[in-house]
Amino acid sequence: MANSELDLAMLRQWVDKSEHREDFINPAFAAALAATIDGPRQPQAGDALPPLWHWIYFWTVCKESEIGADGHPRRGGFLPPIPLPRRMWAGGRLRFEAPLPIGAVAQKTSRIASVDVKQGRTGALAFVTVKHEIGHGGRVCLHEEHDIVYRDLPQPGTAAVAPKAAPTDAQWKRRVDPDPVLLFRYSALTFNGHRIHYDRSYVTGVEGYPGLIVHGPLIATLLADLLAREMPQAVLREFNFRAVGSLFDTEGFDLCGKLAADGKSASLWAQNLRGELAMQAEAILA
Repeated sequence: MANSELDLAMLRQWVDKSEHREDFINPAFAAALAATIDGPRQPQAGDALPPLWHWIYFWTVCKESEIGADGHPRRGGFLPPIPLPRRMWAGGRLRFEAPLPIGAVAQKTSRIASVDVKQGRTGALAFVTVKHEIGHGGRVCLHEEHDIVYRDLPQPGTAAVAPKAAPTDAQWKRRVDPDPVLLFRYSALTFNGHRIHYDRSYVTGVEGYPGLIVHGPLIATLLADLLAREMPQAVLREFNFRAVGSLFDTEGFDLCGKLAADGKSASLWAQNLRGELAMQAEAILA
């Protein structure tokens, strides 16, 4: 699909569209995520929700009749109706202002910040950035910018993009085996029906991937969790991450990180077993 087939003026009518949700930061959900990522302890009501765990709340709930072929809600609701079949969580930037207590009733306001279309090496690309604010008791606890990328299916004969080598100077490392149970449990906790994470016949036969895809937000959550395991007293002020490649359930992957010399930030990344970079992140500490 060429850029000319994407009506950018129409898609940009979604810019500044907003929605507001309220949710209970359920302790049972937090306990379930702790179990899913093999966390060292189970959080309790009143504890601060660990960084990035807010993604298991504020579900997008729609009727079964409103689900598209890929398992996501049909396009054209809050998000613009971009007619490209592949979509992925490409990255984000988060700033933590105050703790979000487990057990609190919280509010989330989301706004479409930008929509853009570009021509990539493998075809048309569309980019949507959504800004979120989450808080409770009249105070904003978290600012987030969430990047979504849409792309066409690869054309026959298209050369694969060369993978990027991951850093080799990790100070911390943790191996994760992303079996289908892990992916299913995270999909369930986020009420994410996207079939690329649990439907092998769909992801390999329709979208052309070699296996079930590990969720981008799950990888980012695991990277933040790696920092928490290695530096349990650290307070995370900002977390910025970008997806570079995909990870699949066909092999394990490594979570890696290192503390900056000044102790004020940490570099984090995820890599496959061949040392190819899948996600990179920066954590700014308070």
